[in-house]
Amino acid sequence: MKERYRLFRRRRSVFYCFDNQTLHYTSLHTRDRREAQQLVQAKNESERHPALCRQLGKVYLATSDPRIATRTWQDALAAIIDTKLGPTRSRWERAAKERALDPLRAKIIIDTHAEDLLAALKAGTVSTNVHLRKLHNFCLDMSWLPWPVIPKRQWPKVQFGNKRGITFEEHRAILTSEANPGRRAFYEMAWHTGAAQSDLAELGAENIDRENQVIRFLRKKTGTACVLRFGDDVVAIIEMLPKTGLLFPDFQALGANHRATEFHRACRRAGVSGVSLHSYRYAWAERAKSCGYPERFAQVALGHNSRAVHEAYAAGAVPVLPALDEYEKGFREKVLAILPNRAVG
Repeated sequence: MKERYRLFRRRRSVFYCFDNQTLHYTSLHTRDRREAQQLVQAKNESERHPALCRQLGKVYLATSDPRIATRTWQDALAAIIDTKLGPTRSRWERAAKERALDPLRAKIIIDTHAEDLLAALKAGTVSTNVHLRKLHNFCLDMSWLPWPVIPKRQWPKVQFGNKRGITFEEHRAILTSEANPGRRAFYEMAWHTGAAQSDLAELGAENIDRENQVIRFLRKKTGTACVLRFGDDVVAIIEMLPKTGLLFPDFQALGANHRATEFHRACRRAGVSGVSLHSYRYAWAERAKSCGYPERFAQVALGHNSRAVHEAYAAGAVPVLPALDEYEKGFREKVLAILPNRAVG
């Protein structure tokens, strides 16, 4: 029987493995003939006795990790949850309960085939795709998987649903339908600041510089600093809020899900659909882009670490561009004001 793989070497280069079926060359990453011969021999042995070679591979791996032959995906889920804190841990705990992962829970990690993961992805949602991909990479980093079950390029693309910001008309309708003054103030601050609901609920009087009209706080999710100047509309809202301690103590005592439920009820009363509390962040970014607010200022105000994240938030915005002649005229007037005795050509 003709062997599938054979050794090949170009002039004074590393050794290659030639596949007689596909006619492809694969580098063996070695210049040592003995090592190369052993690698090619192992490939041919795996073709002749795949089950035996798989068991031998487990034996070799078990010498460095005794649990590798018994570790399941449920063990991996428990391990990755232990590395998380705060809201991120809560998200992983919810993700670990997804029904799409049930067929994988008791499965040995190194006995997993690509079809097993693809079946879970097909049965799950966007969240399943995101978290299972992270779990797979976690197992690779921990050397619990000797190689990727699904190559990086072959993972199904994550397709998020369309997200948009709350329009001004929808915001006014929500305020009109909300009888509770505390909730109205909370939604007003969300509109003017673009803060995430958890950050806004934790906002205290010490975060407000009333004299300079500046709000400063650290985002709970990323620890990024947010620095935001506010105008007279926010001044009027702040005057109605506590002068010490938390600005929204009632909201701080509620969980994120409870706050989201209350907002959903307000939307339903106002006849508004397709938005959530987080849509206020999208709305702020879209408004900033539409009116030409400098992107670097908007990133600082929203606490975004990267330009890519901010562009994702402002994707639904259509900037209103001034006519060039009007913009140029305004520029000339500014220059003349600074240098009144010089002619501008």
